[in-house]
Amino acid sequence: MEKETIPTRCCHESPPGQLLLGIRQFNGQEWFECHETLEILWLKETGEVRDLYQGIIQIAIALHHWRNGNFGGSLSLLSGGRGYLLRVPAVCLWVDVAGFISQVDRVHDFLERLGKEKMGELDPALIPRLQTVSVTPQ
Repeated sequence: MEKETIPTRCCHESPPGQLLLGIRQFNGQEWFECHETLEILWLKETGEVRDLYQGIIQIAIALHHWRNGNFGGSLSLLSGGRGYLLRVPAVCLWVDVAGFISQVDRVHDFLERLGKEKMGELDPALIPRLQTVSVTPQ
């Protein structure tokens, strides 16, 4: 008999400390470390919270690839991460998902325009940042 997986969190709840650590790592451009931190949470989750973690993880690794000169990997993972985040409400675990998606779209478009040869010229101001927002209790 297969064991039923029950989500440990819902999007309207407050974020776990590990997610807040992952956000600090992401915003500090410690993208590989963010991936490692959030993967622990991702493994335990299902549903939209799992998609949130997966989206952030893929975008973190996309930026890690960009920094290391992997143009194709960067674009591919930006798109993949965006796809996971589109399955998530606009705000999930206090993360401004909608705003983050907009930033990811912007950096993806600029990277595509720059191309592989000029990808290192990406304006640092375009690097996405994870933002938390105030939520009112439901």
